[in-house]
Amino acid sequence: MAGRIVETEAYLGGDDLASHSARGITKRTRVIFGPPGHAYVYFIYGMHECLNFVVGPEGTGGAVLIRAAEPLVGVALMQRRRPKAHSVAKLASGPGNLALAFGVTRAHNGVDVTRGTLVVRAWNHEPQFDICVTPRIGIRQCADLPLRFVIAGSPAVSGR
Repeated sequence: MAGRIVETEAYLGGDDLASHSARGITKRTRVIFGPPGHAYVYFIYGMHECLNFVVGPEGTGGAVLIRAAEPLVGVALMQRRRPKAHSVAKLASGPGNLALAFGVTRAHNGVDVTRGTLVVRAWNHEPQFDICVTPRIGIRQCADLPLRFVIAGSPAVSGR
């Protein structure tokens, strides 16, 4: 399967109280403080996994939540995993839906996303696009920070 990431949110750690790493190193957050280029996958609301990529220097606790992707390859499998999705564009729209569509589980927590089965790559023929910056959504603390990034006009963006 493959998809084009169309929506992300940055979590800075430290003074960013919405970041899991703001509480320091715990068993759950240890991966966030590790080297960049690894997946941080956590369970939320007792029902959804969420995929993040560790970014920044080791020890800083920064991560980027992958909120949405446009499905490109493996659409049939994604549809089997998300039969209630209203359209192909919405198969991986929203962080929980994205993890479900791509088969991301907590077993992926800590994996190197530069090699292996869960990999992020630059698209060789990436079309031109504009990026919109907005406040983050779905959080209470530090929600006003302009740390949500979306590809303008993408039908796969999760909303709000």
